[in-house]
Amino acid sequence: MNNIFKKGLRFENYEAPHISPFDKLFEIFKELITHTSGDVEEALDWLAQLDKEYDLTTAEYTLDDFIEDLKKKGYLRDEIDPEKGGGLAITAKTERAIRQKALDQIFGNLKRSRSGNHKAKSIGQGDEHTGEFRNYRYGDGLDHISMTESIKNAQIHNGIGEFILNENDLVVEETNFKAQMSTVLMIDISHSMILYGEDRITPAKKVAMALAELITTRYPKDTLDILVFGNDAWPIAIKDLPYLKVGPYHTNTVAGLQLAMDMLRRKRNTNKQIFMITDGKPSCLRMPDGQYYKNSNGLDQFIVEKCYNMASQARKLHIPITTFMIAQDPYLMQFVREFTQANQGKAFYTGLQGLGEMIFEDYDQNRKKRLKG
Repeated sequence: MNNIFKKGLRFENYEAPHISPFDKLFEIFKELITHTSGDVEEALDWLAQLDKEYDLTTAEYTLDDFIEDLKKKGYLRDEIDPEKGGGLAITAKTERAIRQKALDQIFGNLKRSRSGNHKAKSIGQGDEHTGEFRNYRYGDGLDHISMTESIKNAQIHNGIGEFILNENDLVVEETNFKAQMSTVLMIDISHSMILYGEDRITPAKKVAMALAELITTRYPKDTLDILVFGNDAWPIAIKDLPYLKVGPYHTNTVAGLQLAMDMLRRKRNTNKQIFMITDGKPSCLRMPDGQYYKNSNGLDQFIVEKCYNMASQARKLHIPITTFMIAQDPYLMQFVREFTQANQGKAFYTGLQGLGEMIFEDYDQNRKKRLKG
């Protein structure tokens, strides 16, 4: 049980008369599977320990019943592992459920609406309705005429005995241009993300899942790419986020930025941005000969200058970088300030609690640009 609380989980006796036994356990299971990076056996072991302490199951609905239901409902599958000889694994359905849970936890205060609901600063003949109306003007597209409001005007002006629709009756609904955004989210998976008894990778992982679910459901024309960086940097798929783990790595911020810019160069969208979640200083570079240059003692000026150069390159490409520093050491704050100045981006010094809200607010603000060209 101690390991559970070390990872930041908190459980209390909870009475929910209107929730089924399966749904009650499934909510906890989704949380556990996120913390165990997709390890089903470990998550079920934790669930069994919690059951002993908090009486989560009953004689009528046991933990075995719950596991069987997970299989029947398509949340678990049998997996043949050549090394272990078999076991259970989560399915794509579970991965989606975890992303939705992360979205509800982090962005739960957002009102749900149709996809692409963001308003840009300029109004006109765009592709998103605002709910505001005005009289028809010569040159307005016919596809933006509100027939309901126009017919209502015709009835008011001409009566309902003989229907007549004049140009003066026509009403146009204002629309906004939707700004398409291409985002790369960089996640630090260096060893410091689990050091000092604080689990920083799980909140970062939840934020990534929530952002992925938000963009795919609400802003389907936007793109999101995710990469992780330790000694090197590599892309990961959205479906792989629940399995993300910290490694015995240093922090090669330069490699992450290089890969992020390579990804964004291939995007056709005008608006591009990089979000970087990290908790430490850049401490690693890969040299031209393939060897690693590492220095964990303070800020290495050689490595730091490379980071500043990457920030300047991104600025020339009109790619702002928003840094979310999950630490507040004075020397790290100084690095972030200079890095942000080189890029003319933004920086947030944040604990884990408000990380998700900060990322959404910045994402939303950065989308408020009219699509150019």
